[in-house]
Amino acid sequence: MYQVLLSIDGSEDRARQAVSAVTDLPRANTEVAVTILNVFEEFDAVDDSGGRVKSSDLYENYQPPSSVEMAQELLDENGIEWTFRKEHGDPAETILTVAGELGTSAIVVAPGSRSPVGKVLFGSVTQGILLDADQPVIVA
Repeated sequence: MYQVLLSIDGSEDRARQAVSAVTDLPRANTEVAVTILNVFEEFDAVDDSGGRVKSSDLYENYQPPSSVEMAQELLDENGIEWTFRKEHGDPAETILTVAGELGTSAIVVAPGSRSPVGKVLFGSVTQGILLDADQPVIVA
């Protein structure tokens, strides 16, 4: 059984692309188990009243975006086993850490859309994963 880490952010379009990359894998419904990961990005900001807001203060009540539920439904429709995990931190670092903890066979990410020239470049999260991953990365 292959373990795939499927990184899902708030975009339903990117979630569809990422799930499609998983369902296109050979024998996906019998040989692939997926961990869907949603990372609540770490931040520290100033609110309108001048007070500080930290992402760690909001994480406990954080509800994953609808794109996560959509990914779960698409995987179910294709008969692919999945589990869900939400984390808090720097997205690229967190994805790599979770992939290492789980001993995943591959990481699946779907970067944002880009112009024809921009397709040569990836966003910082995808680039960080590509540069530092110990396992194959599938860019959907």
